[in-house]
Amino acid sequence: MDYEAIAQAAATHHLCIVGAFHPEPEDGLPESTGTLVLLAPAEPGFWSYFQTQPEARDGQPDMMNRWSTRVIDQIADELDAATLYPFGGPPWHPFIDWARKSGSIHSSPVSLLVHNDQGLMISFRGALALREKIELTPPRLTPCLLCSAPCETACPVDALSEDGYDTAACHAFLDTAAGVDCMENGCKARRACPVSQEYPRDPAQSAYHMQQFHK
Repeated sequence: MDYEAIAQAAATHHLCIVGAFHPEPEDGLPESTGTLVLLAPAEPGFWSYFQTQPEARDGQPDMMNRWSTRVIDQIADELDAATLYPFGGPPWHPFIDWARKSGSIHSSPVSLLVHNDQGLMISFRGALALREKIELTPPRLTPCLLCSAPCETACPVDALSEDGYDTAACHAFLDTAAGVDCMENGCKARRACPVSQEYPRDPAQSAYHMQQFHK
């Protein structure tokens, strides 16, 4: 078992490793966990791939989470790992805390997580808890260090700041005509991130997640 083998198993389902770490007892993981691996959609092409999957075509609710559970459980069976998901609670797993320990996901100036390659478009579909303590890639500095932080001024209602996320202001804006752009193309602050702009996420995928958020 090594990092590359896990990455290849995930890539079969258009997923990728966005972070991993060796947990400590306070991280709230099974005692047998040697490595936690966080998985996210891989671009380009994730949304087109997902549209071919049975969960996206059966007309049943919660299509993305059902798909994630099916395929990540399958990966876990192949790797003899346990699975954990950012949905299905309460109780909720502390994915944000885990992400910050991964070495490639950091806090941004607008309090959202930022990934070195995916920017503010980072999202999690699940995690693999491996028994093995595998060798990991070196930690990376946050991309925000050399950034002018356009995310700080992109939100039309200043719902995002270093102090947190004003979800009430965000939801109220999304109910207006001016909020249609965010609903159809994704959060303006997330899109303003220069790293996000280099990560080719389909706007239809962002629209789906905005619809789920704004129910």
